[in-house]
Amino acid sequence: MERIALNGDLELSRIVYGMWRLAEDADTGAAHVRAKIDACLEQGITSFDQADIYGNYESQLVLGQALKSAPELRERIEIVSKADIALLSEKFPDRRIKHYDTGRAHILASVERSLAEMGLDYLDLLLIHRPDPLMDAHETGAVLDELVTTGKVRAVGVSNFRLFDWTLLQSAMKTPLVTNQIELSLLSSEPFRNGDLAFLQERGVPPMAWSPLAGGALFDGSHPELLARLSEIGADHGTDATAIAIAWLLRHPARIIPVLGTNNLNRIRSMSDALRVTLDRETWFELYELGNGFEVP
Repeated sequence: MERIALNGDLELSRIVYGMWRLAEDADTGAAHVRAKIDACLEQGITSFDQADIYGNYESQLVLGQALKSAPELRERIEIVSKADIALLSEKFPDRRIKHYDTGRAHILASVERSLAEMGLDYLDLLLIHRPDPLMDAHETGAVLDELVTTGKVRAVGVSNFRLFDWTLLQSAMKTPLVTNQIELSLLSSEPFRNGDLAFLQERGVPPMAWSPLAGGALFDGSHPELLARLSEIGADHGTDATAIAIAWLLRHPARIIPVLGTNNLNRIRSMSDALRVTLDRETWFELYELGNGFEVP
């Protein structure tokens, strides 16, 4: 599988397995999680996307059980995690409201908790999960620099940032930000028009795409014409609508890295099918038009 270099030291697989639903599976045992990891590795998917909050702060623990039972896996995979969202949860009974926290203490505590829960010495990539209106860029930038310098994380990036959020944080850092994980799909294509992708391309920064299947909305019957066309193109290529929706993202020159999440082993085994498809320009625009619901000007 193609690999995407984020800096001189870190590469991710072109498709990333997203683990936000890992703790929701009926079977969260180490053997079943290991089967999911193995299904990814068999396709060349070596990168796994986590966050401290996933599964009400349980997803990293579930992954950690599998990694601790098979420590040899660590050198074969890259682990992404995120910090700064503070959820209302019984695990944090003193919290009064969901909020964001990009302060030094919160980020350090989040990273240490992630490392402990997954049994790791370091994270491959840490992302600031959401823009924080109260972010002190100098404080946040300094702690991210420190985490890289001390080897707790190999690289840092952001998620859901607009270009002005990015430039503010980067202006206070020595370490380069290496990615922005944004919502991107046929039904959430604003970054193609609002400058977000152009901003990253100008800097040679590969974006990560969360919810690349629009949270299942592509398949719930609310966009029948788009789904029918995706299925038709999929049949022409010996695959399915899911693969075509992902191939649509892969066709873009920004080197988009889709983050795909499912607990179904058969679906995990087919995640790389999109790599077998290259859409021509007119087909790409046809799907773009169907997803937007309007013709390009």
